[in-house]
Amino acid sequence: MIYLDNNATTSLLPEVRAAMEPFWTEHFGNPSSAHRFGRLARKAIEDAREQIAQSLGAFPDELIFTSGATEANNLAVFGLPRSRGVILSSGIEHPSVREAVAALVQRGYSQREFPVCSDGIVDAEAFDSLCDGEVQLACLMLANNETGALQPVRALAHICQERRIPLHCDAVQAVGKIPVQFHELGVTTLSFSGHKLHGPKGIGGLLVRRGVKLTPLFHGGHQERGRRPGTEPVPLIVGLAKSIELAHRDRQNRFDHVRQLRQVFLDGLRRRCAPIFVNGPEHDSLPHTLNVSFPGCRAEVLLMRLDLAGIACSAGSACSSGSLLPSPALQAMHLPDERLHSAVRFSFSHLNTLNEIERAVQLIAEVVCEIRQLTADDSAWSAPSMFASR
Repeated sequence: MIYLDNNATTSLLPEVRAAMEPFWTEHFGNPSSAHRFGRLARKAIEDAREQIAQSLGAFPDELIFTSGATEANNLAVFGLPRSRGVILSSGIEHPSVREAVAALVQRGYSQREFPVCSDGIVDAEAFDSLCDGEVQLACLMLANNETGALQPVRALAHICQERRIPLHCDAVQAVGKIPVQFHELGVTTLSFSGHKLHGPKGIGGLLVRRGVKLTPLFHGGHQERGRRPGTEPVPLIVGLAKSIELAHRDRQNRFDHVRQLRQVFLDGLRRRCAPIFVNGPEHDSLPHTLNVSFPGCRAEVLLMRLDLAGIACSAGSACSSGSLLPSPALQAMHLPDERLHSAVRFSFSHLNTLNEIERAVQLIAEVVCEIRQLTADDSAWSAPSMFASR
């Protein structure tokens, strides 16, 4: 199998596994315990907290460890608003933000959705016009998980600061791939996840700017300054820190390699199975993500055939898998129906090789051409002229 679904999850790096190993076995203490086992575990957590905060341009006490990005996003969406009012969000947000906002609407809040341009980037001017005294929270991701489009978060954060509106940023697909500096972005909260950058599943984080009050989702413990109670998973926290350390150290080399893979992949598809359409910015976007529409191929059929051919990819967010409806993010871009229903997401990692990419292009082109031929044959058979001659 050629794995091109790295936005859904990534493989665990051996260095990350090695860093975690002692904390599954000899250093197994509860970090809340006062004895030596507990103190060793607590030190591992605080060392990890300092290292992650430094990498992401934050203070250590601004970092809350969570079970992943879904919990981090929910903690921000439910924890930041101080009173019932308006929630501003876009149609390109991840389901863990979009559905959390929908739950707030059911509780009496109202929602305003700021528009998205055809390239998948939100309209900053429209956002500005929607901000008023009723807005309690704004949400905007940094890098879109389906198209790779980079959003003008810093510009919107400046608007929010002027209006004293908290801004939550889902940075899950950006952390470890491009420079992300929490204080420089100017957002109120920022979420990230370990398994998107070759770290362990089940661990993530939420950065919360100093002085910001956050209502906890859970109750029953003092951990994470009472903002996220529960015994901390020390091995996972250590693994998260190691994965961010490696991503930070090797970021430019990884980025350049993935950018080359994406270009080779896209050029190959254009040569071998045109017409295709890129959904989202072709340039100045996150190269790890490429969303392509193949006219004449239904996405669900194409995905099944590609899986049988040895290509792992997806039709959008892993948290929306199983849905037969078009991607909400692509719908927000107002794509034509043909492109909506034939869109497939390929997502790359620095572990992918050039040989894999060239082989993937060959296999994808063969499958796409075969499906188009079958579709054309079916159309010809069902055309009125076929029956008129009988």
